[in-house]
Formats: sequence, C-alpha cells, structure tokens
Amino acid sequence: MDDLEFHTIILLYLLIAGAMVGAIASGQIAQYIGRPNRGMIHLSAYLRLKSVKMDSIRVQDVLKEYSRPRYEIETRLAGIISHDRPVISPVGMTSGLPTTGEVYVVANNEFQPSVVTLSRRKKDIKQRWTMAVTLFFVCSSIVNDIEDSSSSLSTHVLTYKINQPIFTQPMPKICTTHTYITRNIHGDKPAVATRIAAIDDITLPRGESVGPALLKTIQESHIAVIIFSKNYADSSWCLDELVHIMKCRNEKGQIVLPVFYDVDPSEVRNQKGDFGKAFAKQKRKNVNKVISWRNVFAKQEAQNTKVDAWKKALVDASNISGWEPKNVANGHESMVIKKIVDAISNDLLSLNSDVDDDLVGMTTRLQDLISQLEIGTRGVRMVGIWGVGGGGKTTLANSVYMKIAHQFDGHCLIDNIREESSKQGFKTLQEKLLSTILKRQVQVQSIDEGRKMIKNRLCQNNVLIVLDDVDDRKQLEALAGSHNWFGDGSRIIITTRDEHLLTSHLVDHVSRVTLLSNDEAICLFNRYAYNEKVSVNDYVTLSFRVVSYAAGLPLALKVLGSYLNGRDEKEWISTLDRLKDIPESEILEQLKISYDGLKAVEKELFLDIACLWRGERKDDAMEMFEACGFHPLIGIRVLIQKALITLDSLGRFDMHDLVQEMGHHIVRWENPNNPQKHTRVWKDEEINYMCLGNTTTENDITEAIRYHVDCPSSRFFKVVSNMKKLRCLTVTKKKIGEADNDVEGPTFLSNELRYINWVDYPASPFPDSFQPMNLSSLKLLRSLQKQLWKGNKHLPHLKVLRLICMDKLVSTPDFDGLPCLQTLELSSCYELEEIHRSLGNHRSLKNIEVTLCSKLKMFPTIVQMEKLETLEIKSCHKSLEFPEIQANLESLVKLYLDRIGIQDLLSSIGERCTSLITLYLNYCFIMKSIKVNFDGLKHLKIFEFRGITRPEKTPLYFHQFIRSLQKLDLTSCQLEDGEIPSHIGELLNLQELCLGGNDFTRLPFSIVQLTRLKRLYLSRCQKLVELPELPSSIAILFADSCAKLKPMEDFHRNCKWLCKVVLIEGGIAIDGNRLLQSMLQGSAIENRSMSLGLQGVDIPKGFTPRLHVGWRCTLQLPDNWCDDFCGFLVCAVVTDECSHVALTMKQAMSDSMGMDSQDDVLWEESVNDDERTWVWYITFGSLRDTKWWNPTYNKVLFSLTYQISKLRGFGVTLVRRKSGSGPVDTLTDSSEFSGKEDDYTCKFDISDSIDIHDDSTNILRARLKFW
Repeated sequence: MDDLEFHTIILLYLLIAGAMVGAIASGQIAQYIGRPNRGMIHLSAYLRLKSVKMDSIRVQDVLKEYSRPRYEIETRLAGIISHDRPVISPVGMTSGLPTTGEVYVVANNEFQPSVVTLSRRKKDIKQRWTMAVTLFFVCSSIVNDIEDSSSSLSTHVLTYKINQPIFTQPMPKICTTHTYITRNIHGDKPAVATRIAAIDDITLPRGESVGPALLKTIQESHIAVIIFSKNYADSSWCLDELVHIMKCRNEKGQIVLPVFYDVDPSEVRNQKGDFGKAFAKQKRKNVNKVISWRNVFAKQEAQNTKVDAWKKALVDASNISGWEPKNVANGHESMVIKKIVDAISNDLLSLNSDVDDDLVGMTTRLQDLISQLEIGTRGVRMVGIWGVGGGGKTTLANSVYMKIAHQFDGHCLIDNIREESSKQGFKTLQEKLLSTILKRQVQVQSIDEGRKMIKNRLCQNNVLIVLDDVDDRKQLEALAGSHNWFGDGSRIIITTRDEHLLTSHLVDHVSRVTLLSNDEAICLFNRYAYNEKVSVNDYVTLSFRVVSYAAGLPLALKVLGSYLNGRDEKEWISTLDRLKDIPESEILEQLKISYDGLKAVEKELFLDIACLWRGERKDDAMEMFEACGFHPLIGIRVLIQKALITLDSLGRFDMHDLVQEMGHHIVRWENPNNPQKHTRVWKDEEINYMCLGNTTTENDITEAIRYHVDCPSSRFFKVVSNMKKLRCLTVTKKKIGEADNDVEGPTFLSNELRYINWVDYPASPFPDSFQPMNLSSLKLLRSLQKQLWKGNKHLPHLKVLRLICMDKLVSTPDFDGLPCLQTLELSSCYELEEIHRSLGNHRSLKNIEVTLCSKLKMFPTIVQMEKLETLEIKSCHKSLEFPEIQANLESLVKLYLDRIGIQDLLSSIGERCTSLITLYLNYCFIMKSIKVNFDGLKHLKIFEFRGITRPEKTPLYFHQFIRSLQKLDLTSCQLEDGEIPSHIGELLNLQELCLGGNDFTRLPFSIVQLTRLKRLYLSRCQKLVELPELPSSIAILFADSCAKLKPMEDFHRNCKWLCKVVLIEGGIAIDGNRLLQSMLQGSAIENRSMSLGLQGVDIPKGFTPRLHVGWRCTLQLPDNWCDDFCGFLVCAVVTDECSHVALTMKQAMSDSMGMDSQDDVLWEESVNDDERTWVWYITFGSLRDTKWWNPTYNKVLFSLTYQISKLRGFGVTLVRRKSGSGPVDTLTDSSEFSGKEDDYTCKFDISDSIDIHDDSTNILRARLKFW
C-alpha cells in the first residue's frame, strides 16, 4: 500500500473518531439542527456520509497500519449504539466498522470515545480535526434539512456539494481543513440532490501541485471555511489553496469564513509568533528552491512572487471578520461551532432562496449594483436605487440582499417603508431594525431614542441594511441618518421613486433602474402568461402587442401576464382593445403613487406635459409653463427626480407610455366620453366631436387645448369663444398650405389666457374685448393679420412676443403697452417696414431678434435698454443702417449683425458695449476708412468679421486685438499683406483662427507664438505662396484651394497634435505618406480619430492591401487583432467631395482571405489630375463601447455610401499598435490638447472627423467627414 492510500485510510479513521468527539462536544447544536427523528437529541448526533468510495481500501488495512510505530494510534471503541435503527453492516466490515456503502456514525450520552492521540504531532492537530470534522458533518445535516424543505421545488433546483476536509500534505504535515459548500443551479433536474463528496472524489497524486480538480472544486464553491492554526503555514499547499480561495472571493464573491484556532489574527496578518516561524520556514524552502510535492501554478513562477501572493492572501483573510474560539464563551467549542453553523445556515438559506422568478432580466443589473456597493472596501457606503414605480427597484434590492447578506455581521431588510411608516410609525421600524440585527427584542421609547440606539449599538457593527420604498426624508433620518451610525464596511441600500431624497441624503451612488429590453420583457411575460393547457392562436403576435404596451415595465408584464394566463385568443384581443381606453387599475395605482406625492403646482405641470407637451422641446414649453405660473425650473427637476418624466438627448420631454397613460386617465376618468368636462383636451377626434356638438354652450372647465388640424373651421372658433377659463391655447397645422382668408376669427377669447401659440390665425385682429391681463406668451406663425389689434392694448404681464412668417404684417404694436416684455422675435415678416419707435426706450427687453424682414429700413435708436443681453439683426433691407448707440448697454453679451451698414457702430462699440463676449459682424457694409478699436471690450472671446464689403478696398485698420480672444474669424475680408497686424501673435488665448478667402501672400511670422492655437483655416487663399512655421499645438489645418502655395518640406514636423488636415485643389505638393505616418505617430491619435485629404494618389499607391474598385471591401482580421492593432485606416480615391460619406461596418461571413470587393477589380492610378485621396483613422477606442464591438470577429465588411461615379478606389487596413509610441486606442483626455476653456469651446474629439452611430450588434455606421 503506498503512502497516499495509507493517508486516505487514516483520514477516514480520523473522520469517524473525530466526528464522534465533535458530536459530543457539540451537543448543544442538536436543538438548533432540530432532527430528533435522526438521533439528534441532547448530547448526541446522527450524521451520515453518502457514497464513500474506498475501492480496494478496507478497514482491515486501517487496523494493519495501526500497528506501524511511526503513527502510534490508540483507539478504543466502546460500541456503536443506534437510537432509532440498527447499525447497517454491509460486506467488507471488520470489527463493526463499515468500509463501503453508507457509513452511519451514531453517538449518544452512553458512548464515551477515547481521545485520539497522534504521538508525533502537536496537540493542536487533534483539536483542529475535532472542530473541522464536526463542522463537516453538521453542515451535512444542514444540507439534509434544506433538502427536505426544498423538496417542493419543481423547476429551479439547488444542489449542494459539501466537500469534506481536504488534506494537502502527507500526515506529518497535516495542518488545516477547508470546508467548501458549493451551490449549483440545475434547472433541468426535477428534484433536489444532496451529495457529500468523499476524499476519493478528488485525486491527489503524490508529489504534484494542487490539481485542476481541487482548484475547480474551490472555484465552484460558494463558501469556504478556513481554520488557521499555529502550524498552518507549514504547508505550501495550504498557502496555495488560500491564495486561490481569496482570488475566488475577489472575483466571484465566494464567501470566506475564517476560524483562528489558538492563533491570533494579527499573527496571521503579520506572520508573527509561532505562525510566523512556520511561515518563515516555508519561505526558506521556496527561496532555496527545495523541490516541493505541490505547485499551485501550471507553470513555475518566481518564488518571491509566490511568497508575496501568500502574504497578501494571509493579510486579506485575516482582515475578514471570523471566529476566535478562545475568545467565545470562555473557549467552549460548542458555542463557537454553533456560531459558525449559524453563519453557514444563514448563507445556505440565502443561497437556497428562490429568487429566479424575480431575477428575469436582472442579472446584469444585479452585478452592476453589487459592483457599486464596493463590498470588501473600507468605510460605510450608501447606495440608492431609483426609478419609476413598478420598474423592479424592490426586486433588485431584495435579490442583492439575499446574495450578499452573509458577508455582514448583521443584516436587515425593511420593506414598504412608505406604507409601514404611515401605519405603524417610525418607532416600530426602528425596533425592527435593531431587533433583527442584534438578534434580540429591542424596544424604543421615542424616535430620538431610536436614532441614538441605532447609532450607539451599530456604529461598531459591519451591517447590511435595505430600506425599501422610501418617500420621505424623515424616514431616512430615523433609520439611517448618517454614515457614522454604522461600523466600518457597512452597506446601506435605499430604494425610492424620488432621486432628490438620495442626493440630499448624500448617498455615495445613485443607481437608476433600467427597464427591461424587448427580449427580457418577452421572457418575463411568458413566465406569467404562458399556459400549456390553453392553446392561444397567434400567441406570439399577441404577446408582442402586450410587451409593446408594457414598454419594459416589469410590473405591467407581471400583472397582464397573470391576467391573461389561461384565457383564449378572443379574450386576449378583447383585453388589448380595452387597454387602449381603460388602463389596468393595478398598474395604474402603483404608478399613481408618485403623482400623489407631488405638490399641487407640480401635479398641474405633470398633467400638462403628459397631455400636451410630450415629445416637444423643453425650451419651447418653458414659455408656457412660466406663463401659467408653474415655476418650471424647479418643477421639471422634481418630476425628473421622481422618475415621472425624462429629457432626451435633444432636450425633448419624454416619459414611459404607461406613466403618460396614467396622466391621461387622471384628466379623463370622471367623464371619459365627454371632453367638454376635461381640464385638458388634446385628442383631435375629441375636439372634432366638440365642434359637431352645441357650440353655444359655455365651457368653464377646459383650461388647455392643443389642436393639430389641416385647417380650423369656423365651428372651432365658436368652441374656443365659449371657453371662459382657457389659459393655454395651441393650434398647429398638419401640413403647410394656404389659409382661408374668408374665415372669421374668434369673437371672444378668454381673458384668462396666459399662453397662445397659433398657426394661421385668421386675418381679423384679436377681439376688442380681449384684454388678457395675465397673458405671458404670444406666438403667431403665418398669421394673416396686418396688425395684432386695433389701437393700444395694455398687457402688463406679456414677456414673450414672437411674430414669425407673418406676410401681411406692416406694423408692430406700441411697446409702451408691454412693459414686461423680455423677448421679441420678428422673423420673415416681409411687409414689415418699421418697428415702433417705443422699442428703443424699452427697459425690460433682454433678447431681440429681427431676421429676414426685407422691407425694414429703420431700426429704432437705442436710448434705454440697460437689460438687453442679446441683439440680432440679420438679412433685412440693404439700406438698413445700424443706429448709433446713445446709451451704455452694460448687459449686452452677444451682438450679431448680418448684411447691414455698421459704419457708426464700429466707432462706438468699444465704448458702449463693454460687456460683449460674442461679436458677429458678417457680410456687413463699410463705406469709408475706419479704425476698429476694441480696447474697451475686455471680455470679448469670439469675434467674427466675415465677408465685409469695402468699396474699392476701403482701408481697414485693427488698432489692437483683445488678448482674451479665443476665436478670430476674418474670412473673406479682402485682406492684403500688411492688413493682418503683426501683434496677432500676442493673442495667447487664441484657439481658432480663420483667414480663408483673403488676398495676402504670406502670414505674419508671429503666428508661431500662438501656443494654444488648435484650428487654422486658410482655404481659398489664392495668392498665398508659403506658410510660416506653425505652432506645435495645431490640430486642424485647412489649406485647400491655395493655388500658389509652394511645396512644403516637413511643415508638420513639430505639429504633434494634428488630427485633421485638408490640402486639396491647390498647387501644394507634399509627401503624403510621410504626413500620414507623422499624424499616426502624433499625440492627437491617442484620444481621437483622424482624417487627411490630399491632392493626388501617393498614399493609395502604397496602401496595403491594395485598394479595389467599387464601394465595398472585406478585411480579414488576424488573431488577437484587437490587442495587436489599434484602429482601422480607411482610404478612398474620389474626384469630388460632399460634406461627408457614410461608412457601414458589419461582420463578414465569407471564408475568403485578405480584402475583397464585389467584383475583385483592383484600383489602378489614372491619368486624371482631379483625383484626390481621403484617409480616415478610426481608433478602436471609439468602438469598444459600441454594441457592434466583438473581439471574436475574423472578418469585417466595409461599405461606403457615395456616388459611384465619383468613387474611384476604396480600401481598409489595420494600424498596428506600437509599444511605447504610436497610436493607442484609449479615449483619454489631454489637458495640453484641450486647454482651458470658458464660454468658448474649442474641444476636439472624434466628431471632428467621424461620427459613430451604434445601430445594432451586427452593424455599425460612421459618418466620415470631408470638411
């Protein structure tokens, strides 16, 4: 018999004897386990070991080996007595001991086993074995309990494997045990199977490393019990296992329960004392490279690395809260074992919890939330779960709680706090929290006392607390007032519908619950709706309709699924039809909870958005909300925080379909079929119904109407005339067309109106009786009126007046009657000849825009406009001259003038407009020589002076540019040599310089001093012959259509940030390949993509693989392409450009190698001179976060959407990653590149050259920009 067999037999013997000793020592556990029918009575334990495979090893061999002197083992078995059944003695038993089949170990108070003595080992071996083996068998019994309690499970089954203590050295080196409890889910098995693996389940060959089977067992385990002792570090195998256990804890969340048996955790942590001596001995062995019979790694690593890994594992394990038997109950092992069994039992029950039903579609969300909890790190962390009602917040919180509760000293989940606090009060909730965590009944006399008790009693405890459905800050103040209430490592999870509760409570992270995807929703719905006993025709189509209606809301899917389960096809169809008009009440009531918690003004705001403004831009709606006194800035924020509404990327209002339906129901539920009884009317069919009814009946209920119609009828005007309480009126047209000139407008409009937005208002002026004292916003589009009203009207609260495309309007109202006006817009009013002179004295106006009023010849003289912030006058009559400014415009920050005379303005702007930040003077007229003086504009950042008309090139002098300038645009100003001042190099903050379309031959050499310049535009400078040295900061250079520009030798050598260069349609000749390689090596490529446009075909001629004719090609991807390369390089040969070209990328399915096209015709250089090359570099960093990205792709099909007659060649290649230099694929920011910007932004990212559109997992689209 070899040593391994011998040690295996000894192990079995010790398991039996040790279990008996441990069973007696653990008699108090009997009541906890509660198995009297299996012999678990006072001072007795019935424990069983299934499927012990000994093969040829028999107990006779145990007795034979017993006589060996090196292991003098004395034993005395007084007898084996069974309480409730005889001992089973299968074939092969000797001296009453079983060998194969089932082993039953029974002990009671009449049985006194002897002490097991190992004459050559230290005393702690026997003691540790007693504890380890006892824990092993007690855990087995717990599993049996779980097996019985879980027998009713039919679908989702838990299989527990308890691996008995595994010995990692020959007997002289036995030093520890690990008990692994593994949970596996096997949904395809009909019943629970409990197995306790014997030692032969894992083969441990002599002299080899920790085998794959053992490592696999550790990895598959959910619980690992580690018993540290003074001799633990004697074994490198033990230490290797520990390293692997801690790795599984960090990566897989494995539960680790350390027991410090006769050794202090600090000795383990610091490798001191007897433990340190054992560790030092093991360390010396490794340093001397003594051949060990175990090696945990597949390939030998440096020994110092292994020792460091041991040390880290020991430190990490010793920092885990565990048990020290000597410090528990005066050292009574039974109490220690009870605590450990309690912990394991709780963990097993947690793992056994059937949460799969709730976890449909939640797996990723669960993992994300657990990662945000940062379990294992120091400090207290509060995490909030926020989202719409019925979105899965409670399900997610409960699932996380069940999964991680075992890792804390105490844990408590308080659900439905919103309702429970109103019913039972805060004291009851405080008592529940304390009693659950402290595991004893606690009474609280007052809320303040409860706060103090929670803080004082839990501040040293590592606890997990879940507070579900919080809706009031007082609830948080009573239960989890501050981080310092709880001990180090504690985690507090809060679920709520109100994000503000979380942010105001200073939680560390707010996690918004995302609704289910379509696939997840179908899965959850089928779980509740599918009934194999009831066949439903067209089940799939009907299911999709329900899923579409629910729009990813788990509550709706469960409710509707349960309701439809067992019903036939007709009942399904009837239910779906009913849902169009009548929402499901159970869903509605849950969603309405958030609405009920709003203030009255917030409720009105929500109903307006739900009924009138969903899908509309927030900025457009704000005028109406302000007009109605809803205080929308704070109100909208509250609605967003309560997950009732959202804003999309374009700033438009949105919300869940069922939330909108809830809002509609609130408005319509009392009189669903009588729209005249609704406060808001928005359905065209209901308004048409009102027009067909009695149009003479007064309506004092309707407050808001939104009508979208081809052409309003006279009956509609009568209906509106009868709405006495109307505050909001919106009339829009479905399609643009001629308005009916013969239709008479309303004879009456409610004086309660606060907001009017009317398209195609009739020619008649507003009624004389119309005196809307509260009107705040008036917007008319394509109105036929010549004047708004007869005479003067006093509208004391009107803030916004927008008159757009009013072809017949000839005059504006007297602005003296509009004292609070803040915004005036006059656009495309082609017959407007004058603006009332009172405008120049208006003291409340902040924004004025006058655009495309082609007959407007005069703008009022500005006398008093101290609040004016923006003034825009564009494209009016060519004779319009901007008037002299007679007053200081201290608030004016933006002045935009286009195509008007500005002679007088330039002489006074520096004195009157000292706060200007942005000044646009584009395509304006200067009739005589003028000196532009900006000395007074200390805050100016953007100056555009484009396309200035100077008869006979009237001299233009720039006295001094302001150093605060960040953008200077002098495009098409007919500038010649000497007219660009040399002091331009003093603009140290300048980031963008546009000088295209001018007549100079050279640029000032001082440009190189612009150390922050990022963009330089020199397009269409036909006389430009050479470039000066460029600043190293240049990122974008346009020098196209510069016919006389001389060849440039390495002009780019110092430009390390270049990411976009266009040099086409000019006389310039450069080495394109050198420029391309220089750009690919530059710093800019580290965080963005790149584009290059050159005249000629130097780059395509050397492109590998060769370009093809056509618009499509396939690129073969080598192994590890995403690691060895950093991006795609796209090359196209074209004869003309538009603004951009669309590139599509998708996985290719063909088996061909290299790059191929639809016709496999290779591109050849032609004799035409009009061919130019465009190259785009697409960094992998811009693709990694897209759905399309998949490192397993081996081919990608690229296609260009472009006019085939203008596309001559097309190809794609990979850009190799270079160590230490060259392009990388990470998207990181660079402070040197971005610079520090304030109001003006000159940031450069991938969108300068390429826009990525992530459509699906299979296809990705990019817009490659030419310009």
